[in-house]
Amino acid sequence: MSGILERYHRLIEAGELRPDAEQQAAVSRLARLQDQLEQSNAITDRGFLSKLFGNKKSSRLQGLYMWGGVGRGKSMMMDLFHDTLSITEKRRIHFHAFMLEVHQRLRAARRSETGDPIPPVAKAIAQNLRVLAFDEMVVNNSADAMIMSRLFSALICDENVVVVTTSNRAPSDLYLNGLNREHFLPFIDLIQRELDVIELNGPTDYRLDRLAGLATWHTPLGDEATAQVREAFFRLTDYAPEDAANVPSADLDLGGNRKLHVPKSLKGVGVFSFKRLCGEARGASDYLAIAQAYHTVIIVGIPQMGPDMRNEAARFVTLIDALYENHVKLFATAASKPEDLYQAGDGSFEFERTVSRLKEMQSEDYMAAGHGEDG
Repeated sequence: MSGILERYHRLIEAGELRPDAEQQAAVSRLARLQDQLEQSNAITDRGFLSKLFGNKKSSRLQGLYMWGGVGRGKSMMMDLFHDTLSITEKRRIHFHAFMLEVHQRLRAARRSETGDPIPPVAKAIAQNLRVLAFDEMVVNNSADAMIMSRLFSALICDENVVVVTTSNRAPSDLYLNGLNREHFLPFIDLIQRELDVIELNGPTDYRLDRLAGLATWHTPLGDEATAQVREAFFRLTDYAPEDAANVPSADLDLGGNRKLHVPKSLKGVGVFSFKRLCGEARGASDYLAIAQAYHTVIIVGIPQMGPDMRNEAARFVTLIDALYENHVKLFATAASKPEDLYQAGDGSFEFERTVSRLKEMQSEDYMAAGHGEDG
């Protein structure tokens, strides 16, 4: 029995996981890939087979693209696969961190070389690497989208790197409605041609289980409320609290050469301040970009608003509409309960619908639904 199968079965026997047909199918496919990699590792020169057969494709192993709702075990299976894979030419990295590294390498290559920088960057990444495992493949900016097809074609087809990745979205939904998406479509074709696409949407949301007993709306503002949303972030992302200072950030593409800096962005969870989201001039398209990019949003510092903050209140209404309609989970620190946030001022009557939505977003049914599902 391969390493991942044995470990997976032990977790079920211990009651840490529940039997799940889709998980079992994915683990079986990962186990087969594990066996192929470990057997082919006896031939250490990746170029040997292509030289023998005269065709690089003959030596390529099919990678995997595992996608599905939050908490269905994708990251857990990625960890099991990587940890039990008994070869040294492997690397596991969060997708956002990988793309930051790629852009740094490309900038350095452009300074030192002439010509197309992507092939030499791909070759440098692939050096002493057989498997590249990504957690949380998500594409939310045009700079990534414009290079991904050529970069991953070079890695997979030219350098024979096996890619295994997780995502909350089906391949066809990546970078949906993104700027110049037509340049990204060849990457979707590459995934569907070179990777086995496996859906994971089993009945158990393990991440939701981890949030048991943890409220979503925390008031009043202060250290205790902040500690609660920090706890939610670490439970949702599996990030070690002691590494809090190193949580990656992101720049979310809003279109029209506009970006929104997200100070903490990991595994589909984004942390924002109320001031950044609603204290600056923003419209529905900005909030839709956030709702599509993140399955969970944490907003800190929501104040009580009076008549002098009618613009902020109106933006908050639009923000909550976008989150609600895309079934984004919301955690917040606020100065008061939802019904007391905006009691007087232009639009205060309309704000009552937002209060109703904020309360519904705290319900078990809402929390259990997947990102993007209709309420």
